Amino acid sequence: MRIAMIGTGYVGLVSGACFAEFGSTVTCVDRNAEKIEQLRRGEIPMYEPGLEDLVERGVRSGRLRFTTDLPGAVADADAVFLAVGTPSRRGDGHADLRYVEAAAMDVARALRGYTVIVTKSTVPVGTGRRVAALVRETNPDAAFDVASNPEFLREGSAIGDFMRPDRVVIGCETDRARDVLRELYRPLFLMETPIVMTSLETAELTKYAANAFLATKITFINEIADLCEKLGADVQDVARGMGLDGRIGKKFLHAGPGYGGSCFPKDTLALARTAQDVGSPVRLVETVVQINDRRKGAMAGRIMSACGGTVRGKTIAVLGVAFKPNTDDMRDAPSLSIIPALQDAGAHVKAFDPAAMPEGEPLLPGVEWCTDPYATATGAHAVALLTEWNEFRGLDLERLGSAMAQRIFVDLRNVYRPEAVRAQGFTYTSVGRA
Repeated sequence: MRIAMIGTGYVGLVSGACFAEFGSTVTCVDRNAEKIEQLRRGEIPMYEPGLEDLVERGVRSGRLRFTTDLPGAVADADAVFLAVGTPSRRGDGHADLRYVEAAAMDVARALRGYTVIVTKSTVPVGTGRRVAALVRETNPDAAFDVASNPEFLREGSAIGDFMRPDRVVIGCETDRARDVLRELYRPLFLMETPIVMTSLETAELTKYAANAFLATKITFINEIADLCEKLGADVQDVARGMGLDGRIGKKFLHAGPGYGGSCFPKDTLALARTAQDVGSPVRLVETVVQINDRRKGAMAGRIMSACGGTVRGKTIAVLGVAFKPNTDDMRDAPSLSIIPALQDAGAHVKAFDPAAMPEGEPLLPGVEWCTDPYATATGAHAVALLTEWNEFRGLDLERLGSAMAQRIFVDLRNVYRPEAVRAQGFTYTSVGRA
């Protein structure tokens, strides 16, 4: 099978490399010539474990290539995937579909034979119909079908999620399109992966509904964490007791500073706006968005409280600025709210992240970037752990404390056992634990 992948961002690059690993011939297309040259040199523009090796293997096999020539890539393709960005539209929170629509028209002009055009980007319900209309308007003679195939990739484990998914959701309406997509996903059929065939609208909504539900689980356990602190309970034990219930499950029940990243913030907002527009508001999701926004600011207050109520004139060491471990993604990361709030309160902030410092530096002016956790802690009045990288799970607490001006540890990810940290002379603060 021959695939054209339009867009070499996170979703497009991971999906293209994985399809090449499955045996398809994949051409990844991007307008950014510098980015294409970078990929041809084997330089990966984002941090994702295993992706560099996967891309190198695909290029070496001849099944994966990169180009700025969209017409050439589309002309011979059996399927064209639209994997361009859909950021929140400034002002109203709706998904911005300019890039999807522009790509659809470019693809329409390049079509030469029957092709399945697949929206891989997360798009509002109705986008598939809009893409089909644009293609017909641009090229009335085109032979094509439109399908929706939402991605469910977690940053930090995206390759495993693609190769061994819980399910694949495909929305399309003709047998011919289904046959093409079944052939593309044939390796997963052989592994008996559930393939959910639906309408276009159902596939588009499934993606938003899944992300909104996971964001709700995170927000729920964060609210319970606050209640635990008031009542003297332990949120980790509560989450364990809940998660063992098969109807609930243990995933996404980890209290912390709130969700961030490329999906949950924009997708919950877009779903809420879409629901309002059609007169069927999702009040639960609207509340989740509001609670999560407030929580990030509240975490800065927690650090200040641990420092005696003020951080003016103090140095705060921040461990981790990415929104989660195993990624350099800074989109809507809690650090983008917490660190400026500390700076506004008069603190000097030092920070270290194993992967996200190049991304974080232009977003967090005034931060002193360091080479490792111990350099970050040197002279600090408090350490705040914001991202649960494995590098931070086994710190030498005695060495850390010896380097600090004051032994205060604020663990916003509940990585450490309170008694172990306090035994090293620290004042220890965590989330949802008495």
